[in-house]
Amino acid sequence: MAKEEKKYYAGTGHRKTSIARVKLIPGKGKITVNGRDVEDYFPNKILIMDLKQPLDLTNTTELYDVVCDVKGGGLTGQAGAIRLGITRALLEADKTTPADSDNSFRKVLKAAGFITRDARKKERKKPGLKKARRAPQFSKR
Repeated sequence: MAKEEKKYYAGTGHRKTSIARVKLIPGKGKITVNGRDVEDYFPNKILIMDLKQPLDLTNTTELYDVVCDVKGGGLTGQAGAIRLGITRALLEADKTTPADSDNSFRKVLKAAGFITRDARKKERKKPGLKKARRAPQFSKR
């Protein structure tokens, strides 16, 4: 007899310097980030709302438990990485369901702009400048 394992859908998200590995497990809608509840991990409600957007848009908030391992960057980058990971996991979950063109997650998520990775990163500092583009103050005399 084969050991029956719990089925889950995985997705990886990147944003700035953050990397998130996300698992969607059929459940009640609990979100865990690095072993802690999402409310404890992110102090800002807007970040929590931001990472839940793909679930809200596809009406799957109560269907899946989300387990994330995220590292690198700050809280904003981590929330963006988790959002992309959730989106990719939802697309993987959508592949297993029968192909209904009306009920496809891909159309909805693509229209909202969640499938595209936000590739913006911090620009490197250039020699002779204070920051990436900020020049030293000019003095005439």
